[in-house]
Amino acid sequence: MSSRRNFLKGAATGVGVTATLGASVTSAAESENKQYTGPHTMPRNTRLVSIRNADNTETLGVVTDKGIIDVRAACNKFHMRAPLTLDQLLQGGDADGLDKVVARARSGKMALLDEASIRHGRLFANPGKIMCVGLNYRQHAKEVGMALPSVPPLFNKYNNALAPHNVVIEVPPKDVSVKLDYETELLIVIGKRARNVPEADALDYVAGYCTSNDFSARDLQLELPSGQWMIGKTLDNFAPIGPYFVSADLVGDPNKLKIETWVNGELRQSSNTSDFIFNTQQMIAYISRHWTLEPGDIIFTGTPQGVIAGHPKDKQVWLKAGDEVVSSVEKLGKLTFRLA
Repeated sequence: MSSRRNFLKGAATGVGVTATLGASVTSAAESENKQYTGPHTMPRNTRLVSIRNADNTETLGVVTDKGIIDVRAACNKFHMRAPLTLDQLLQGGDADGLDKVVARARSGKMALLDEASIRHGRLFANPGKIMCVGLNYRQHAKEVGMALPSVPPLFNKYNNALAPHNVVIEVPPKDVSVKLDYETELLIVIGKRARNVPEADALDYVAGYCTSNDFSARDLQLELPSGQWMIGKTLDNFAPIGPYFVSADLVGDPNKLKIETWVNGELRQSSNTSDFIFNTQQMIAYISRHWTLEPGDIIFTGTPQGVIAGHPKDKQVWLKAGDEVVSSVEKLGKLTFRLA
């Protein structure tokens, strides 16, 4: 754990991109959508999924009490325009267009999809930035024997790590990593351009939240010379997110949400975001002092106690092929993935 301690000790002392839809998707509604230049609006009163279609494109679905509205199908049926991916919705800002399509679909006797029948796609395929906050729960700091940092320790992931609900993560070859660990986290989704944001105003810049997992290879992260946090956190599919994006107004206070992890049905993590060292407002304010946050940027907010790396070494049983991990954040749904 020495590399981890050195990394966090240093932190404690100071401190209109559209996701590719595929060549087969060429409807007039989609072509027109790329030209949206209207006012930037954030989604409200909405719960969204990403649908992986038969042609392997990933497009938006809107969750209703009667089923899921397929946004691409609705645009084509009603000859309307709306964002077709979450990246497009957030970065382009045409939430009003989505609302109009949803309203038309609700009143137009359009067949809705059974959620159990869909294959989930990635909620995010091309965010501008993927930021992560290290050591950010008091009880987690206690379990790894570390002092509370004085500022949020920051690192990053890359887009290759982004993965959907129900993804199967391939276990790396043994000569790459054998110490695989879960980290269930609240994900903050930025909805407006933010620079030098005061804590008191920070939540105004949040579009919504998701359940996420900062999946980690601890041997790469902590045991390579000097510690390789980026490598240990950014192998392919090491950032599953989902199943939902939930708009901020439906979530309320993000600093009072229950957060849990199960491995093969066994409860491993159980905490609350009230145990944050740096709450949502503080994280956003701190990050925005150092660089500009843009719509569609996402922030992993740290994990609570109960990770495998926090156990005594003689009790560390690392994840393996065949294991199933379920991550849950209150109001945001259960994210499931498996190892193979």
